[in-house]
Amino acid sequence: MTVKKNDLLQEFKNKKILITGGTGSIGLGLAKQLMKYEPSTIRVLSNDENSIFEMKQLFPKNHILTFMIGDVRDRARLDLAIKNIDIVFHAAAMKHVDICEQNPFDAVKTNVVGTSNILEASIIENVSKFVFISTDKATNPTSTLGASKLLAERLTLDASSYRGKGKTIFSIVRFGNVIGSRGSVFQIFLEQIRKGKPLTVTDSRMTRFIMSIPEATNLILEVTNIAKDREVFILKMPSVRIIDLARSMVRICKTEVLHGKNPPLIKISKLREGERFHEFLITRDEIPFCHDMGKMYKITKEIVSGKKLNEMNFSSQTSPKLSQERLDKIICELLKDN
Repeated sequence: MTVKKNDLLQEFKNKKILITGGTGSIGLGLAKQLMKYEPSTIRVLSNDENSIFEMKQLFPKNHILTFMIGDVRDRARLDLAIKNIDIVFHAAAMKHVDICEQNPFDAVKTNVVGTSNILEASIIENVSKFVFISTDKATNPTSTLGASKLLAERLTLDASSYRGKGKTIFSIVRFGNVIGSRGSVFQIFLEQIRKGKPLTVTDSRMTRFIMSIPEATNLILEVTNIAKDREVFILKMPSVRIIDLARSMVRICKTEVLHGKNPPLIKISKLREGERFHEFLITRDEIPFCHDMGKMYKITKEIVSGKKLNEMNFSSQTSPKLSQERLDKIICELLKDN
C-alpha cells in the first residue's frame, strides 16, 4: 500500500500538530517532514531546555514551530500544550534499557503514566488523531523498558473506551532500532572510534531490526493518513548482526574518520540486565490478526483469513539481513551528518 504525497498534503495542511518528545531524533525528523505539508502550527514539547535551544538554531525565523518546555508527567502542562490541537504524535519516552532498569519507577512514570496523561488530554480536547511511537522491545518484553512500552501500547489501543462520542482515532507505530538516532549503537560506536576506545559488542550473536530516521518518520506520516482506530503498524525492516555493524564501521571509519590510522579493536562485553539477543516485531498471539500491507504489517482486531504469515520474518535472528552494500551506504550517509 502506497500513500501519495497529495494524500499527506490533505492530511496535514493547515493542521495544528503537537509532538511530545519533539526534540529527540524522531521528533526532529517528524518536524522536518511535516513542514513539507504546510501545517499551520507544530508545537514541540520537550523537558530538555538544551535540546530546544539546539533545535531552534536549526530553524531560525520559522513561524510554524512553537517550542514548549514541559513533561508528559505533568498533566496540567499537557492540558495547556494540547489546546486546539488536531493531531498528536507521542514520542516522549525513556528509551534506554539499562537506564530504565536502574530507574524503573521513573520509567513507569514517563512511559506509562505520561502516556495515560497525554491520552486523557487528547480525549478531552477531542483531537482527530493520536499516534503513539512504540518499540519492538514491547513485544514479549524482558525489560522494564519493554514492559512499560507494552503497557503504554495497551493504554493507547484501549483509549477509545473513554472516547464516548468523541472523534479521536488512536494508532501505534512499532519500531526497531532507528540507526543514527541519539544514543543509538551507531552513535556509541562512532564515539568509541573517535576516542580510540574498543567498540563494545555485547555478543557476536546479537541482532537488531534497523531503520533510518527518514524511514521511521515517513512511516509515521503514512500511518496517520490511513489509520482507522485501534491498529498497530510495523514497517518491514531488515535486521543486522551488531558485530557486522561494528566491523563495517571500523572498516569505513578507517578512511572517512581516522584518515588511514589504525582503528580500535572490537571487544565482546557482556549482556546487560534486561537486554536480549534478538528482537521480535510481532508476538505469536498477534499473528492471526496481522495483515500484510506490502511494505508494512498492520495488526487489528480482525482475524486474517488465508495464508499464514511467515514467523521467520518476525525475529531479528531469522529475518532477511541487510545487505553489506546497503549497510555500507547507510554508514557513509550517517557519517556525513556526524
